[in-house]
Amino acid sequence: MWPDSLIKLCKSLLAREEPDARPSQSRSAPSAHVLRRLDWHLMRPLASSLGGSERSPFLGPGVEFSEIRAYQPGDDIRFIDWNISARSEQPMLREAYVERAADVWFLLDLSASTRWGTADCLKLDRALEFVTLAGQLLNRAGNRLGALLFAARPLVVIPPSVGQLHLQQLLVRARQAQSGEDVGPTDLSAAITKVQAVMRRRALVIIVSDFLVMAGWQGALSKLARRHEVIAVRLSDPREGLLPDIGLVTLEDPETGRQLFVDTADARLRGRFVQAAQQQSEQLRTDLLKCGAELLQISTDEDALSSLIRFLRTRHARRPQAALAATRGKGDV
Repeated sequence: MWPDSLIKLCKSLLAREEPDARPSQSRSAPSAHVLRRLDWHLMRPLASSLGGSERSPFLGPGVEFSEIRAYQPGDDIRFIDWNISARSEQPMLREAYVERAADVWFLLDLSASTRWGTADCLKLDRALEFVTLAGQLLNRAGNRLGALLFAARPLVVIPPSVGQLHLQQLLVRARQAQSGEDVGPTDLSAAITKVQAVMRRRALVIIVSDFLVMAGWQGALSKLARRHEVIAVRLSDPREGLLPDIGLVTLEDPETGRQLFVDTADARLRGRFVQAAQQQSEQLRTDLLKCGAELLQISTDEDALSSLIRFLRTRHARRPQAALAATRGKGDV
């Protein structure tokens, strides 16, 4: 099998091949009315702090009905439903899910491999576009947004907070951090370990990366997904799966500086490259599924809003079953 490192090594070649086909911004900004129609619900009851509109693992005063049950000594008498109690001839309590807010953490990959693209924009531009959209949707529910920026090592930790101003500050710090030089292979495992150390509550963790990273991150991700809801947002470019025929070239890994002399006119080599890229993509999907994370694909040739809409529709279709499973095992969540 052709080595996976060649996928990263071809980046400088492809960037050189189409220098004018890489604008720094997306062709169109998402419509505000489309965002207003979208909603992002958590699949697991993770909310803990007051003030939001997410489902909590705790029962108490709220607007989302849970169940009617018989009164037990020690229950709060304010929640007795007197109409039902009169019909059943015993005190009955009406329970609801407490409306609370959740913590949301973005793990944002700022490595050199994300500062590349041959379609509408760079992969990092698409990543920041996604964080903007997701942040606006999750902010609307009163959730607290935090971030960990990483490359070859964890770079910056932004503690969770609420509000549009905080989201704007988070994006500004991400833009500033990406200009710093941090040479070396991307260490996703170190970033996951770091965010676990700083998170104080169960949270929704969104990893935004191209996953061209050092091996061995699966164990850390599995541990993270046991306690938190995890979504992996994979950044990609359509040319990462196709090696063009442009003769003899020297490829350079943008993160390590390693160089490789390649004859791209060799049809067998290009075929092995495509096969290796497909196998790498399937292996990543399998690993994420085994670790308990959901996968959201985002490409530089399609705006992030379209990808996000498809993802949220899929989650919405699965939400009733996920909510039922969470309710049955809510003592373990």
